[in-house]
Amino acid sequence: QEIGETASGIGYAAYVVGGFVRDLFLYRGNEDIDIVVEGDGIAFAKKFAKQKGARVHAYAKFGTAVIIFSDGFKIDVASARLEYYKFPAALPVVETSSIKLDLFRRDFTVNTLAIQLNPKKFSILIDFFSAQKDIKEKVIRVLHNLSFVEDPTRVFRALRFEQRFGFTIGKLTAGLIDNAVKMDFFKRLSGRRVFTELRLILEEDNPTPAITRLQDYNLLQVVHPSIKVDKSMVSLLNSTRKVISWHDLLFLEESYIKWSVYFMALIRNCDRKTTQDICQRLELAPRYRKIFTRERFEAERILYSLEKNYRLDNSTLYENLSGLRIELILYLMAGTRLKRVKRAISNYVTNLRDITIAVTGKDLMERGLKPGPVYREIKSAVMQARLNGKLETRSDELKFVDEYLASGKKA
Repeated sequence: QEIGETASGIGYAAYVVGGFVRDLFLYRGNEDIDIVVEGDGIAFAKKFAKQKGARVHAYAKFGTAVIIFSDGFKIDVASARLEYYKFPAALPVVETSSIKLDLFRRDFTVNTLAIQLNPKKFSILIDFFSAQKDIKEKVIRVLHNLSFVEDPTRVFRALRFEQRFGFTIGKLTAGLIDNAVKMDFFKRLSGRRVFTELRLILEEDNPTPAITRLQDYNLLQVVHPSIKVDKSMVSLLNSTRKVISWHDLLFLEESYIKWSVYFMALIRNCDRKTTQDICQRLELAPRYRKIFTRERFEAERILYSLEKNYRLDNSTLYENLSGLRIELILYLMAGTRLKRVKRAISNYVTNLRDITIAVTGKDLMERGLKPGPVYREIKSAVMQARLNGKLETRSDELKFVDEYLASGKKA
């Protein structure tokens, strides 16, 4: 209501549009609020932000802005605009327009709903393109036949929405996807745009069905020809989902890159050179390339060692896994077929990885030891004993140090 009042105050019409309205009809939660203004969206955003004590990030080229509130909540604002494409897969050229033309440029009919916010017309639902009908019939349809020619990334979104909502691709739209693949409209897409769509799929609650649908349309070749989805891959992806769900239910309050765990599963059968090619194709940032082309292979070597070791005590687990980031640990847990190894990795995550010792360098100095490699040796011995349940308190640790030194084990 406040958005509508502010818009009316400067002579603009304002609407909440897209996924937020769609999800009202689907009874799904959605806190991504997109506002379209028939007028200067940036000017509106600045005025509304000033009233609410919020900040604004404006993008003049596209006539858009983001209002950022003190608690971190965001609202996206855009001028009603028309987009056209100079050639297939190009980025759009933007011109201001009406709400109807703004909605017509959107990807699918189900995303074309709008609700007016101005006080005199507050809550009026606008449906120019039969979105309610398609939501009721659970169908994903494009608005016009050139939709995938203009923006081939819409194909990825179509399959993602299809699986997220339990919808089906409309017959005509499915034919247009087949045509887009045959005509190879994707070859002009930058790796970054392909990666953005793939990442959004991998961030879904259950990305496996959408990945399988990519295979159905032969779209994984857009990422790399070597990526295939067979029964073993589906099994690995499903295992990854179970491991991620298990980790999230631990409520550890640690941030991690969820999509990267699925991505490593997807490229599990790719060697180092192929992995480097994929990272190059997708224009991945150096920090991600390091994970996928170096750290992943080291982690797989560690998993091989753990699977061959029939005596996985706590200190062995800690020694092998303590240097790995959580994404790699989850990847290994999903990838092993041995229940004993899966249980061992679970034990490391829940019980071992945060264990520390109380013995300090000062304690060793008080025992007449000069700083040097011997400190590391003794602390490692204390840690090993603690991990294996032989020590519980600081007193236990200090007693262990004294006995260790007395026994002559010191190098």
